[in-house]
Amino acid sequence: MAKKSNQKLKLLYLSKILVEQTDEQNTMTVNDMISKLEFYGVTAERKSVYDDLDALRHYGLDIAMRKSKTTDYFVASRLFELPELKLLVDAVQCSKFVTHKKSNELIKKIESLASYRQAQTLHRQVYVSNRVKTINESIYYNVDCLHAAIAENKKVAFKYFDYDIKKEKVYRKNGDKYFVSPYGLSWDDENYYLVSFSTKYNDFTHYRVDRMTEIEIFDEQRDPLPDREHFDIAEYTKKVFSMFGGEEVTVKLQFDNSLVNAVIDRFGKDVTIGKVDDESFYIWIKVVVSSTFFAWIMQFGNKVKILSPESVVDQYMDNIKEIIRHY
Repeated sequence: MAKKSNQKLKLLYLSKILVEQTDEQNTMTVNDMISKLEFYGVTAERKSVYDDLDALRHYGLDIAMRKSKTTDYFVASRLFELPELKLLVDAVQCSKFVTHKKSNELIKKIESLASYRQAQTLHRQVYVSNRVKTINESIYYNVDCLHAAIAENKKVAFKYFDYDIKKEKVYRKNGDKYFVSPYGLSWDDENYYLVSFSTKYNDFTHYRVDRMTEIEIFDEQRDPLPDREHFDIAEYTKKVFSMFGGEEVTVKLQFDNSLVNAVIDRFGKDVTIGKVDDESFYIWIKVVVSSTFFAWIMQFGNKVKILSPESVVDQYMDNIKEIIRHY
């Protein structure tokens, strides 16, 4: 009975063998396949294997054949090519919000999309252990819960904490839960943020997802956005620096021509650039004025200048004076 049952699974086992164990550099003959099938308790004749290969090709598996002294078979293309998988592994490695444990779990799953030997080459390039990672193990599931709340147009409840100098959690609001209306999740400055809207303050607020615990979807509709206002997470994150809140202002900035790449990296290729002279250009841009916006400006030294409005120029100068007074 076992053998008959396994015979019915022959096509599935053959597909598994080819996907997991073959690629352009690692091929397999029909005799090799017959031997591998025996490991799963399946007996096969050469003719039946040829028929199975044709069936798998018809199904969509890209099985290529190469003739030399022997006739060799391998899976020629996959849903993800090796460079694409490396890109995904890099993204997981660099994601600060994903813990070491979850990073290793995700990378193993990504490796399963390649052949066994390709997965080994991927694994040799994995360097997770010494990277700065979040220590909130539940963040992976927090993101999933928040996505669900946004899709269902529901509020969420959670506890929010900071770390003290002993690296221990200190909950805000004495551990009472926040009830907010989630409108988007943003990846900014190596952290995941929840962007929520408050009718009371008629403004958006942000919360670090890795500092949220006990998240639950609350059975209440989100606070609606003001009339005619549409929330665009991409546009929103362009004008908010490191997710620090503040007053939204349209500012005019002047840059040295050498900084055009930095401007496009920050605001995108759609930003309108005007010529000041042969050495500099200007832009008009909506930003949320905050200390992090000033810090972004300050990193370029005398190669950038805030031209208007005057109130933002004054704030920037006060910010510089305050820093100088600290020394």
